[in-house]
Amino acid sequence: MANLAFTPAKLGNLTLTNHLVMAPMTRSRALGNVPNELMAEYYRQRATAGLIITEGTSPSADGLGYARIPGLFNQEQATNWQRVTETVHHHGGHIFVQLMHAGRVFHALNLPAGAEGVAPSAVAAAGQMWTDQQQMQDQPTPRALTTEEVAKVRDEFVRSAKLALEAGFDGVELHGANGYLLEAFLNPASNQRTDQYGGSVQNRARFVLEVAQAVADAIGKERTGIRLSPWGVFNDMATYPEIDETYAYLAEELQKIGLVYLHLVDHASMGAPAVPAATVDIIRAKFTNTLILSGGYTTVAQIDAALNGRADLVALGRPFISNPDLVERLEKGLPLAESDQATYYAPGPNGFADGYTDYPTADGQPAGSFAPDYVA
Repeated sequence: MANLAFTPAKLGNLTLTNHLVMAPMTRSRALGNVPNELMAEYYRQRATAGLIITEGTSPSADGLGYARIPGLFNQEQATNWQRVTETVHHHGGHIFVQLMHAGRVFHALNLPAGAEGVAPSAVAAAGQMWTDQQQMQDQPTPRALTTEEVAKVRDEFVRSAKLALEAGFDGVELHGANGYLLEAFLNPASNQRTDQYGGSVQNRARFVLEVAQAVADAIGKERTGIRLSPWGVFNDMATYPEIDETYAYLAEELQKIGLVYLHLVDHASMGAPAVPAATVDIIRAKFTNTLILSGGYTTVAQIDAALNGRADLVALGRPFISNPDLVERLEKGLPLAESDQATYYAPGPNGFADGYTDYPTADGQPAGSFAPDYVA
């Protein structure tokens, strides 16, 4: 079917205007970990996506591993996120918030007072992280969660999901990919526990499934999705023999819970190992609700091929950064603008709007006029 990408799509109880999803992308514009008007403008400009999934948003103070990422664990954050959701809805879009507990991917300088980096086990992630105070720093060793604390973290996800509905989000995506807390439980290199959350495939998947079940129970399974990255190596994730077994088990159990979607990311276009077709086939066979595929899609031909294959929706990331009118450009066959990687996570010389809300539309017009002078 030609141009299936631009026809309406069903996602649980929602009817999306098209089959295109704006993938979650950290942009580090949330000063003090609180959403702001600049962020509302950024998402407004991109509201023509069938579904927007926000940047990673922490469900707790401990999960704020990166500089200037937003949280959703207090009333101020929820109130400010409401400005974002109202704006997107007013312009005809739908929006899920991605709940991302960074886990062992952190630096203490990026955390508020009293917070600490926690993980399944006291195993540091290799590499460095940006801090506004001291620039690049080695990632430290996190503290291992006790068995009792694991339940507390699950409850933090639930509370954050409830705040998401208060803030007007259409749903939440649990970030179970890219080496953050949920995936760190899945991987035996980062999970060396000896309690019921470590050891076997089923034990290592237990926390992810408990969080998914608890959030679905709290806000509705039709409002709960999850992102996974099998074979991913981002944030020092190691491959292991039971990868396909792990994700087949997860897909089957997530289907039993009834999550509205499973969002599968493949970072091959960014130099990571590709997710084997057999892995996607296994997941597709076990999980029969909406499957979102993400990773390297830039043309209508690629998107329609995926939609006529295993995908129900297709997510695009980096093209949305520099093309606020990406849907229109793709539909009309217009050229795509290149993005400036230097401003992905940091302001340009003119402030935080640089490389964020100042990309023009295809006709050269400003996508929006709201550009306050934010300073770091």
